[in-house]
Amino acid sequence: MTTTNKTGAGAPGREMTGAEMVIEALTDQGVQHIFGYPGGAVLPIYDAMFQHPLCKSDKLRHVLVRHEQGAVHAAEGYARSTGKVGCVLVTSGPGATNAVTGLTDALCDSIPIVVITGQVPTHLIGNDAFQECDTVGITRPCTKHNYLVKRIEDLSRVLHEAFHIASSGRPGPVVVDIPKDIQFAKGIYSKPEKQFQHQGYKPRLDGDPNKIKQAVEMMAQAKRPLFYTGGGVINSGPHASALLRELVKTTGFPITSTLMGLGAYQASDPQWLGMLGMHGTWEANWAMHDCDLMICVGARFDDRITGRLDAFAPGSKKIHIDIDPSSINKNVKVDVPIIGDCGRVLEDMLKLWRANKAQPDKHALADWWKQIGKWRARKSLSYKNSNSVIKPQYAIQRLFEATKGRDTYITTEVGQHQMWAAQFYGFEEPNRWMTSGGLGTMGYGLPASVGVQLAHPESLVIDIAGEASVLMTMQEISTAVQYRLPVKIFIINNQYMGMVRQWQELLHGGRYAESYTESLPDFVKLAEAYHAVGIRCEKPGDLDGAIKEMIDVKRPVIFDCVVDQKENCFPMIPSGRAHNEMILGDSGESVDDAITEEGKVMV
Repeated sequence: MTTTNKTGAGAPGREMTGAEMVIEALTDQGVQHIFGYPGGAVLPIYDAMFQHPLCKSDKLRHVLVRHEQGAVHAAEGYARSTGKVGCVLVTSGPGATNAVTGLTDALCDSIPIVVITGQVPTHLIGNDAFQECDTVGITRPCTKHNYLVKRIEDLSRVLHEAFHIASSGRPGPVVVDIPKDIQFAKGIYSKPEKQFQHQGYKPRLDGDPNKIKQAVEMMAQAKRPLFYTGGGVINSGPHASALLRELVKTTGFPITSTLMGLGAYQASDPQWLGMLGMHGTWEANWAMHDCDLMICVGARFDDRITGRLDAFAPGSKKIHIDIDPSSINKNVKVDVPIIGDCGRVLEDMLKLWRANKAQPDKHALADWWKQIGKWRARKSLSYKNSNSVIKPQYAIQRLFEATKGRDTYITTEVGQHQMWAAQFYGFEEPNRWMTSGGLGTMGYGLPASVGVQLAHPESLVIDIAGEASVLMTMQEISTAVQYRLPVKIFIINNQYMGMVRQWQELLHGGRYAESYTESLPDFVKLAEAYHAVGIRCEKPGDLDGAIKEMIDVKRPVIFDCVVDQKENCFPMIPSGRAHNEMILGDSGESVDDAITEEGKVMV
């Protein structure tokens, strides 16, 4: 049967069930992998998938995870490493609620995913039916948008709309909740429009030319300028990173980045100051504090970057480029707000800079670089190495050296190891760094590595993990084994919840309440129990050989790297402090004792 589509989501369509519409929409949207876990409320969709010719030929491949949280993190890793929309299919009730952590994580970090959830039949909604929950109500605060589809006539339009909303503007997660009777119902499926139009959703892509002109004029007049960049540059696509690099080189300005923006600018370049913020470098944080012009590109002035708001970059004018209007002036009042896509705005700025034949104040810029050189000389990432015990910083440095020149993707869990990875693993390209930034979700890295490896089957994918974090989603190593994904789980094992212990030491008088993990598994035996490979390393002299063995194995590996238990992650801006109140070394003093006029030099 062929008829004209009444929803406006395409021209002619054909009749099929709601479950078949889901599979058809996924294929029309170019989805190749969907991460999920079956249950009663989505069995019609799984049945349609089982019978679909593209699924039989593996052109649309379902990946069976071991927990719905893992499904969403895997989709995040897939999306972050490819720039495509990640896709998830879970059942009603606990299937949907288990996905909430991943949805919130994706919302915080602007990751485009579409999560399809099953729901009880429409006539049972509100009756406390088996495995019923108010999925739309629960996920409203942790999604960019969500839907409950109550009419088969709306289903194909909603599915296409979900992908558009997830991937355009500021990306984010979208939930489509489909009752079971809608999955069985028959209706007319319509293909997506080539030019999608939505009356109530029109993200602004081009920046205001007058604001861009004002920004370029301020850049030419600046004495102590600084580019402050974030994940928005990466979300905009590879062209935005290329334009950022070109603008930074053209102006000669220094550049720093948030945790989420690593890789947009190459870490090996001399204009790169390193990451800024709570565990940023001395030079990046001091440059932020003392700059007279801050050009913020695709970042949101979150608390881990700003420190104490009333002392944040007190003498600077601020330009803020962001596609999300709600991020402008939310935390920090700026002088020139530019709403638009980072790539388009950077392109316009570069064109105008060249058209105006603009030049920076070269004498002032030379003095600024001289001051930055003095801050760099403090060597804020220094640490005392050891011949008897592996220092965590050293472990990541050796991992970085071993993977140089390889096609490598890094995911992380959350904690000290995450910050050390950001500090010591140099990223040269965008989309190579997958980490949980805004929500700080322990357990993110392992399932994310599964998603990354599926997207890049020939690449080296490593999850830099902590032994506490990785246990939260350890079951997903079973997914890696089932699908023959040779992910490497590189555990920085200090037997503590390291960041919790560090804060307890510095802020709570060394009272280590519940931060020591006394019953850790034997990770080598655990790996073998999952039919993976287990490797343990305890001595610095054995590290390079063990890392090479890990890389060379073409199977999933759990690498137990036993490190110094009490090593702390520095530099550090204590909570509630300003950028010029950093601690550089671990002296055993309290935070108040450790802070001097320019911070505490390493001891």
